[in-house]
Amino acid sequence: MQIRLATQHDLPALMSLVRRVVPLMRATGNLQWDETYPNDAVFQRDIDLNQLWVAEVNDSIAGVAAITMDQEPDYSQVGWDIDEPAIVVHRLAVDPAFRGQGAAGALMQRAEEVAVERGITALRVDTNTNNEATQRLFPKLGYLLAGEISLEFRPGLRFLCYEKRLIPQLIRAL
Repeated sequence: MQIRLATQHDLPALMSLVRRVVPLMRATGNLQWDETYPNDAVFQRDIDLNQLWVAEVNDSIAGVAAITMDQEPDYSQVGWDIDEPAIVVHRLAVDPAFRGQGAAGALMQRAEEVAVERGITALRVDTNTNNEATQRLFPKLGYLLAGEISLEFRPGLRFLCYEKRLIPQLIRAL
């Protein structure tokens, strides 16, 4: 499995992945994504900002994640200082054909590497309260549940916020 920055060339495959993932999410009550989000404009912006990463297996995109520093103002609901620099993972998804093969974990590991490269100690992520897969994954990767929030741009949905703290001494040593 290779983790690399996404390119313009990846957009059709990314949108195809979204079309396969959304019905499965919705079938489990996870309404975080739909037919309008995420869309190619969102992914294009991530690509333009060099913050969209893909997990690739045998020339197929197995997963995707935006590794950003974009913190929602609503994160303050769990007591986070949103002015503190943090690496924030958004739009994490794994193609159903590649589930269980470690793509999500590899993308989250890349987020840690980005944090280390930038000297940032806080990693943050949110997930819909109905996304059981990520609720199992994040604690396994050392993320702690910080609390539950609502997001202004996704009315009616609830989200769980997770945070992982890196040890500053380790970052400086690397």
